Amino acid sequence: MIVTLKGWASRDAEAIERVEAVIREHELEVHEKRGTEYTVIAVIGVGDNVSACQIQLEAMDEVWKVQRISNPNKFVSRAYHTQNTAFPLNGHVLGGPEFIVMAGPCSIESEPQIMACAEVVADCGGHVLRGGAFKPRSSPYAFQGLGLDGLKLLRRAGDQFGLPVITEALAIEDLPLVEEWADIIQIGARNMQNFRLLEAVSRCKKPVMLKRGIASDVDEWLGSAEYIVRPGKTNVMLCERGIRTSDRTYTRNTLDIQAVPVLRELTHLPIIVDPSHAAGRRAYIPAMMRAAVAAGADGIIVEMHPDPPKAKSDGAQSLSFPEFRAAMTLLVPYLRLFAEERAVTLDPIVV
Repeated sequence: MIVTLKGWASRDAEAIERVEAVIREHELEVHEKRGTEYTVIAVIGVGDNVSACQIQLEAMDEVWKVQRISNPNKFVSRAYHTQNTAFPLNGHVLGGPEFIVMAGPCSIESEPQIMACAEVVADCGGHVLRGGAFKPRSSPYAFQGLGLDGLKLLRRAGDQFGLPVITEALAIEDLPLVEEWADIIQIGARNMQNFRLLEAVSRCKKPVMLKRGIASDVDEWLGSAEYIVRPGKTNVMLCERGIRTSDRTYTRNTLDIQAVPVLRELTHLPIIVDPSHAAGRRAYIPAMMRAAVAAGADGIIVEMHPDPPKAKSDGAQSLSFPEFRAAMTLLVPYLRLFAEERAVTLDPIVV
């Protein structure tokens, strides 16, 4: 259940405690969130005591409304947190009035390569440098990344050009290193339902980007996000990166651009779009970058490389430097419209 208190009760500590005492009397779990106007309480539990508790709560003067939530994903739900969540990111706000661009190579291959990428990202107005140090590959013989050496190179490049960095953690044992060297921890599509890893990353202080699984529906995706958000972690974002469909002749995956407005309705978490993994071919990426802005996403994450044909991973879906510059130029009028719309509609809570 989601219990919303009346305005006066939301500002009265004793009133809030009276409501929470009733919930605990029914042996249910209490999770309180105080907003700017109202206090909202998420009630967790099952059984007949939930219905009995609801009846008692609805009769209390302190309570404005009680909503039964059949969807188990309460903490990522907009019913629990009505305003968009936003959080600071190196002088910018993710989920705020600015569209965030993350870009860089699929894999960190060398210091000259990642330094060149960082310079172009910064020069083109990008906000975050991406790069894989630990790489999940379909073949055990493919390039697996540079590991710790790659993390250090990524950090050095980000610091030199004033960019926060994002990289993927493949396993629980990777988390301490990734959290030490990166600013944002990525959980990839293959690990979306690695629940032990999700529980572990929920304890990390750094922001987390959770990618959608290649065959996962929206409810499954939000269920995975619930593992991270439920313990009270608020700096979490979702990443739509394309899903596996019947048509794989022309694209690697199908970008579910409709998921963006769907998620905007269902959840308060920021939304990122990854056109690179969806397309699989660099020619289609600029158009999908613009589509992400138009659909209302909060940002994109794009793969680019100094020499894509020679990339050790995902060269076919990596933009060259001239292609990335051109794509960013084409994005400018869309970003202007994005900013104008956000100025009218956005009312985020920065956490």
